[in-house]
Amino acid sequence: MTATAPERRDPVPRSAHARRWVILGVICLAQLTVLLDNTVLNVAIPSLTADLHASTADVQWMINAYSLVQSGLLLTAGSSADRYGRKKMLVAGLALFGVGSLAAGLAQSSGQLIAARAGMGVGGALLMTTTLAVVVQIFDETERVKAIGIWSTVSSLGFAAGPLIGGAMLNHFWWGAIFLINIPVAAIGLIAVVRLVPESRNPDGARPDLVGALLSTLGMASAVYAIISGPEHGWGSGPVLLSAFAGAAVLTGFALWELHVPNPMLDMRFFRDQRFTGAVAGAILVAFGMTGSLFLLTQHLQFVLGYEPLDAGLRTAPLALTVVALNLTGLGARLVGKLGTPVVIATGMSLLAAGLAAIALLGGRGYDGMLFGLVVMGAGVAIAMPAMANAIMSAIPPEKAGVGAGVNGTLAEFGNGLGVAVLGAVLNSRFAALVPGVAGAVSLPAALAAADGAAERERVTDAFASGLETSQLVGAAAVLAGGLLAAILLRRAERTGKGR
Repeated sequence: MTATAPERRDPVPRSAHARRWVILGVICLAQLTVLLDNTVLNVAIPSLTADLHASTADVQWMINAYSLVQSGLLLTAGSSADRYGRKKMLVAGLALFGVGSLAAGLAQSSGQLIAARAGMGVGGALLMTTTLAVVVQIFDETERVKAIGIWSTVSSLGFAAGPLIGGAMLNHFWWGAIFLINIPVAAIGLIAVVRLVPESRNPDGARPDLVGALLSTLGMASAVYAIISGPEHGWGSGPVLLSAFAGAAVLTGFALWELHVPNPMLDMRFFRDQRFTGAVAGAILVAFGMTGSLFLLTQHLQFVLGYEPLDAGLRTAPLALTVVALNLTGLGARLVGKLGTPVVIATGMSLLAAGLAAIALLGGRGYDGMLFGLVVMGAGVAIAMPAMANAIMSAIPPEKAGVGAGVNGTLAEFGNGLGVAVLGAVLNSRFAALVPGVAGAVSLPAALAAADGAAERERVTDAFASGLETSQLVGAAAVLAGGLLAAILLRRAERTGKGR
């Protein structure tokens, strides 16, 4: 097929695109750039504080503006891609991301950088949804799970590489370079997308669901803001509770609206499909276990085991590297072909739960046990995630592939926030119960600072290790239960004739 291939309309029977693997490489490069910017800024905080005279609140918004805007727009971006063309939205996303990166790299004040990061978030939302939608369009069912596995690998690679690339750049250049490096990548991606990626869209001509788009954006942004702000301001604080309540109310209104509007952005009847519901439950709990665990482990590595921030980041990398290595071998796709989606998801989530339990029981006072648990967790994620993403996308009609990708991304954001909130709350509750007399046990650094003598500091770190163990075991139980639930629902869907 040539670079000027005609637009593909989804109801036409689809065959694999002749240059599909080259296209996959292009969109994975775009996806990696977006994901790196979720974490790359964290290592630049000291430089930003000094050069831009940024306050703590400024730094928080520099980091959060990107993820907040991106998360809020995922469903709307996916719906726009379905209606107006996935290639068009992919080009728009790359262009917005490149322009936003240029503005961020040249920013002269905190306000300018925050605005630039928000613009990058708009581009990131378009890229996150259209890349997965294009994968679904250009690969047939025989290769799709393998392709989604490679696409999923990029998520893990971006998570692991962000702080490392950021640290390496800051050793040689000023902080703006971590944004300017995105520009040549975006330019290469634009040229490749225009030349290689075929256009595809939903041809039914349905009117855009503007109210649904507004409600989903406001609801998701409010909910994500509550999740982001909870650890900083306290889960019981007024702004966090108000934001969480507003998010829940608006998202409820969104669901009710979608049930009654003639042309819904997200057809709520998808949730009647047990394949979809089972994969949704599994995807949320995989993100819950993985992100919540790593959020706590980075603190444990620094405050209890005494590693520097970059060293701590390197020591969490085995999880992501295991995911990358196994996904590149195509293990998940082969297992789906041999064992079926329900068994593969149950196996992967059982491994993830086992890894969490290993960290809880073996990683409290040393790194060796933690390393073992991280590798087992990585194997579980590599096996389960591609199968779940494929199940979600397979349960949604091809003409709604963009919305399906938006749902997939939204679930990941929701699971990430839920993991941090719930496992963090479990750890803090256990920690506060064990050291009630040390600075109110508000946080580990505060408790260590208030501790009187070496013995008291050891008691504080022991309490934190105990809290970590409890939280990881809670996470393991939740992930295991979610895996079994997902497998049961998917198996039941197969038996009722809805396919694998």
